[in-house]
Amino acid sequence: MRNNFMGRREFLKKTAAVSMMAGMAGAMAEAPAPVPGVYKKALQIGMLPAALPDADKFKLAKDCGFCGIEGAPLPDLDAAKRLGELAHAAGTPIHSIVYGGWDAPLSDPDPKVVEKGLAGMTNALRCAKAYGADTVLLVPVVVNDKATTAEAWERSHTHIPKLIPLAEELKITIAIEEVWNNFLLDSASEFARYVDEFKSPWVQAYFDVGNVLAYGLPQEWIRTLGKRIVKVHLKDFRKEGRKWVNLRDGDVNWPEVMKAFAEVGYNGYLTPELSGGDEAYLRDLSQRIDLIIAGK
Repeated sequence: MRNNFMGRREFLKKTAAVSMMAGMAGAMAEAPAPVPGVYKKALQIGMLPAALPDADKFKLAKDCGFCGIEGAPLPDLDAAKRLGELAHAAGTPIHSIVYGGWDAPLSDPDPKVVEKGLAGMTNALRCAKAYGADTVLLVPVVVNDKATTAEAWERSHTHIPKLIPLAEELKITIAIEEVWNNFLLDSASEFARYVDEFKSPWVQAYFDVGNVLAYGLPQEWIRTLGKRIVKVHLKDFRKEGRKWVNLRDGDVNWPEVMKAFAEVGYNGYLTPELSGGDEAYLRDLSQRIDLIIAGK
């Protein structure tokens, strides 16, 4: 563990000089206030009651004030197309899908594991197209006894470019999320450099507000990542006791977070990544997000 930590420190030295122009544009001017109605509220499909038929799930989401869905990959692309059409007809189009990548990280030294990961992402990209989505969330690596930080960085920068031609063909963005995988959590500059080294508009950042709170201030990460952010997950975290809580019940400074989003010009989907619930729970969640958007 000590050696891994030192490797990460050395990596940080290399990222110290990274340009923050994309994230700091307009920093000299006063940031505009968040504008209610500009952002789009979405739900992960798994947060909706599992017993409901798909059409009723989408109707419930719409009735609770959401206008988008985040889905999951399906092996059957025809089924994905039908589900996407159903969601679109309900006024809750599927805007992105979560592939993940934990079970077959592109940092693994075993070629068979990497092959599985690339195949999974290939299916996810095609599934996103069938849904009518424009983004696939990817957790590219896991830093553990099989991969140091440097190895994870190098291996993923070798393998992810193999997916970029298909992403470009399908017009689907590969969005890297910062998660608790011992990678890209040391600094926003490190995350920015990681994305920039792909040198492709089809590899960007999926920013999770709550995931960085144990390591830094989300609002500062937003300013550094800037235009690299294409999608956002909403979570809240309480530092005391280190536990996840409902939105606005934790230590995230939501007014400052929304001010930062306004400053960098983000006006896309805001998707909570929480446990699901019934209609009353979802309506309460929708109202909490409305308050967040209003800067409260």
